Amino acid sequence: MPTQVKICGITTLADAELAAGHGAWAVGLNFAPESPRRCDPEVAAEIASALTRRTEVVGVFVNAVLDDLVATAQSVGLTMLQLHGEEGPSYCAEARRRSGLPVIKVARVRDSAAVRALSAYRTDFHMLDAHVEGERGGTGQTFDWSLAATHRGKPPLILSGGLTPDNVQEAIAIVRPLAVDVASGVEASPGHKDPERLSQFFEAVRAATPATV
Repeated sequence: MPTQVKICGITTLADAELAAGHGAWAVGLNFAPESPRRCDPEVAAEIASALTRRTEVVGVFVNAVLDDLVATAQSVGLTMLQLHGEEGPSYCAEARRRSGLPVIKVARVRDSAAVRALSAYRTDFHMLDAHVEGERGGTGQTFDWSLAATHRGKPPLILSGGLTPDNVQEAIAIVRPLAVDVASGVEASPGHKDPERLSQFFEAVRAATPATV
């Protein structure tokens, strides 16, 4: 199965359509209040409606109040949740139960312990992102991809953190993830994609060693 692509930090319908046109498996809409890539809920609903049955529309949350998360998921029309904070296994399970949506749990990786800790999360997917103190993704920083080998558990891996058209092929060859996730690596500015870099990213992924998932 070819490696899938998730384009995160989408804030406009135009960028969402651009990602979908390239065959994105998923687009990520960030609802963390402090994020420079925060997506307005009304725009998010417009994106979700336009991309129905074309791509997964993933809501990215950081330590959100569960009631607020579920309400946002329902009002926007999300098809998947990405939990990027310190949410515990029980929170993740409850988010899935109450929303009815698949869940991606993210680990910010600085050592193998962070990767192994994901085994406690029986979510639908696990994501590995770079650990940057005080930041929640979109940092443009990579981590030691060899640490992915310490991942245990059934959930498929999604790789994030500093991926670009220039390094994504190497990352796929080392990690062999189900999907790769990119935000800053294809941006003109936070929340706004660069069409040329976006195209280059998809071309690089398609030329990469196929994943074995």
